[in-house]
Amino acid sequence: MRIDSEQLPQHLARGLKSLYLVFGEELLLALEAADRIRAKALEQGFDERRVLIAETGFDWGELAMMSNSLSLFAPKRVLDLRIPSGKPGKDGSEALQRLAGSLPGDTVTLITLPGVDRQSQKAKWFEALDGAGVVVQAAAIKRDRLGAWLAGRLALQSQQADARTIEFLIDRVEGNLMAAHQEVSKLALLFPAGALPFDEVKNAVVDVARFNVFEIGATLLKSDRVHFVRMLDGLQAEGAAAPLVLWAIAEEARAMARVKAAMNDGSPLTQALRDARVWGPRQELMPAALRRLTQEQLIAALRHAAGMDRIVKGLDSGDVWDGLLQLGLALMAPAQPGRDQANRGKIGPSIRG
Repeated sequence: MRIDSEQLPQHLARGLKSLYLVFGEELLLALEAADRIRAKALEQGFDERRVLIAETGFDWGELAMMSNSLSLFAPKRVLDLRIPSGKPGKDGSEALQRLAGSLPGDTVTLITLPGVDRQSQKAKWFEALDGAGVVVQAAAIKRDRLGAWLAGRLALQSQQADARTIEFLIDRVEGNLMAAHQEVSKLALLFPAGALPFDEVKNAVVDVARFNVFEIGATLLKSDRVHFVRMLDGLQAEGAAAPLVLWAIAEEARAMARVKAAMNDGSPLTQALRDARVWGPRQELMPAALRRLTQEQLIAALRHAAGMDRIVKGLDSGDVWDGLLQLGLALMAPAQPGRDQANRGKIGPSIRG
């Protein structure tokens, strides 16, 4: 059984299970989920807690010994296993499968991991734990979900914010949920329950936003210029590698060019997206971007990217970050009527190579 960390309170209200696996890239949500499970267990009389940390050199036989031994101090206990690397190895895999197949009685077993990639989620040990208990995923809160998350957290402290204030908060805390939690908690100390005053919130909240270069593509497809400029400024301030930013922008232009070329050759949109390896939310966002941009605009953007590559490598002179800004803005420009048909089919050979 799998649930999102935000669903955990409702799940625990219906009762406590004997095995929980908590994992995810959002540290704050993972920590909160584990705390909720431990608190619920304590509430139901699981008074003893034994902690094992499976670091390098950990003896997995210790897990079997502890799970099979009787508690000396309390009839019910929590077995708290932490795997910081997220990879238990061969011995750990076998031990976890045995544990899943024979869960100890009068024990709540809590296993915590960092983010686990899709391949690892298909491993035998992960699937065994999934089948035996409840898997709680602490998924990252992306920008499109952050407003609702912030509003929910404010509601927990009996505060409300209008759309303008929420949007301001999103801009200040995006990509940094731990700091977002701290800023929201600070608002509870600074202001009474009820509606938050925008001007005072604006002066109180620190800019702690952090940006992920791999989210640039979605921003370009949405044609969100303001957010793109803010992302680029933030990445530059954080010391992000310009070649990686250039790759993210150029890869989106290249994917759009491939899809448009395939469609001009007669392929249906769904097939063209699949062949260009456009997956997930990008599949929903790209059609609108393709309607905005002509083949000529995409070709120009790719040529611009090639020129930026020379600047990044020191072969030509120029302002790297200004060039990246201009490249991104070009990909968010509206299409120029009448030019796409004139360039129909020209993009194919130059892109597919």
